[in-house]
Amino acid sequence: MSAPSHPTHYIPRAMERTLDRMLGQGKVVLLTGARQVGKTTMLRQRFGARFGYVTLDDMQQLALARQDAALFFQSHQLPLIIDEVQRAPELFSAVKLLVDADRAKGQVVLTGSQTYHLMKGVSESLAGRIRILEMPGLSLRELRGDVAHTAFIPPAEVPAAPPCPVDLWAHIQRGSLPELQDASMDRDAFYSDYIRAYLERDVRELVRVHDEIRFYNFMVACAARTAQLVNFSDLAATADIDQKTAKAWLSILQASGIVHVLQPFSANISKRVAKTPKLYFLDTGLVCHLARWTSPEALRHGAQAGHIFETFVVSEILKSHMNAKASLRDIWFYRDSAKNEIDLLIQQGRVLHPVEIKMAATPRSDAADAFRLLDKLPDFARGTGAIICQTETPCAFARGVVAMPVWAV
Repeated sequence: MSAPSHPTHYIPRAMERTLDRMLGQGKVVLLTGARQVGKTTMLRQRFGARFGYVTLDDMQQLALARQDAALFFQSHQLPLIIDEVQRAPELFSAVKLLVDADRAKGQVVLTGSQTYHLMKGVSESLAGRIRILEMPGLSLRELRGDVAHTAFIPPAEVPAAPPCPVDLWAHIQRGSLPELQDASMDRDAFYSDYIRAYLERDVRELVRVHDEIRFYNFMVACAARTAQLVNFSDLAATADIDQKTAKAWLSILQASGIVHVLQPFSANISKRVAKTPKLYFLDTGLVCHLARWTSPEALRHGAQAGHIFETFVVSEILKSHMNAKASLRDIWFYRDSAKNEIDLLIQQGRVLHPVEIKMAATPRSDAADAFRLLDKLPDFARGTGAIICQTETPCAFARGVVAMPVWAV
């Protein structure tokens, strides 16, 4: 099967009903996420008939917002969507005054892709008045038309197997951003423009990066290490920067929605922050562009295939939690002093659901053996586990463990 063809209509997003719920709970909703994930398209599709819309990419509107925030709001009736709001932090105080004067819920939706600036404005002006959502790229759930806003938890029973909506490896290599679902879109040209816009707009505004080539090289180094433990010394040496800069730049990638840093689980909460985390990109297409995997076939048989497959599965699980506004802090990985590992732990209170990721269609019989380590943890119970792989048909793998294809996540 080839890459997905250009959709003839809007692809409904799993976050839509979550957004509706947030609008009913808060006076202001902030929708963040990396560039090109579809924030504006979803908002205008969902609320275009009810909400006004203004983008601060419009220089006239930006000038008005910065010079006279009160007049800006007099010029636009509520309810209102304000796009790229981080460009005019002067609006945050005006939004506070506006919503405090009106008891109505869900009157203002703010969007932006620069979490650093957005969170500063929120913490200073809108704390307690705002609901925050982070939007990811398209998931396989969305591509197969399933917009249930439920966070993935390994199922207690063997699920029905939905068809895979795309050629899996073509999709992994091409990427999950909505514009790339048009098969006629030149993938490499798209990502080249994407990275250039990211470096020239977001990175320059977030921090003074004097050498954009080094920042690009740092992104390439991170792409080569996706699904691996973070080694700042190694990253710094590869990108020819110091470790302090490497840590700061990784924080920028996190704040921009480019990567997710997965923390290790420890039953002792005080020890969690001291352990080494793992790095995952949220869009495998960007990884493949940076690491120069130019075709699905080369990727599938290449040295990085296992790590990129794991990255894709983890990103799909993270997307399901983001779309449902479930806490990403409840997703961990497990690694003990004897270097026993479990790819993911999904925590529900005191219950830990183990997930192992295997590229094979038929995982080895010992694939879930490490799950038993969780039985030794005090005050925690082991929940249903999953082996996520390339099997065509979900099946019971072991007692309390289901093997399932990634497109069923």
